[in-house]
Amino acid sequence: MTLAIFILILVTIQRIAELILARRNTKRLLARGGLEKSPKHYVFLVIMHIAWLLLLWIDVGSAHISFWWLALFILLQFLRVWVIATLGERWTTRIIVVPGEVRVLRGPYRFLAHPNYVIVAAEIIALPMALGLPWIALVFTMLNATVLWVRIRAEEKALDEAEP
Repeated sequence: MTLAIFILILVTIQRIAELILARRNTKRLLARGGLEKSPKHYVFLVIMHIAWLLLLWIDVGSAHISFWWLALFILLQFLRVWVIATLGERWTTRIIVVPGEVRVLRGPYRFLAHPNYVIVAAEIIALPMALGLPWIALVFTMLNATVLWVRIRAEEKALDEAEP
């Protein structure tokens, strides 16, 4: 097994585990009176991330590892865990708000309103670059920017409406 395949196995397992966690957290939030906001764009977010990972798998045979980009990607995983740990049960892949709850302003949220999206944007660039696949980084950076333009506006509106 090559290093590139090993990396993709780990990333795939990580993403599946995160989806399981997100589903569990979504159920808990909804049980606490949470409301899902702007669900129509969610399918595009999912399709984009699946396509990104699938294309990495398809082109992994031509991978040439860049250890600098790989080091950045690994650093981003620690930041990703920090975001998830900071949000705890409030972390999900959907926009779920519980009316009356205030925004999280600790951890990385002290510095950025949407640190998770910054990390994801950097990951979408770093992993393909680590595997020597810059065209995937370029295409999916543009797609991600489009999806995040919709997503962040919807999330900001939902958070503003939910706060007391």
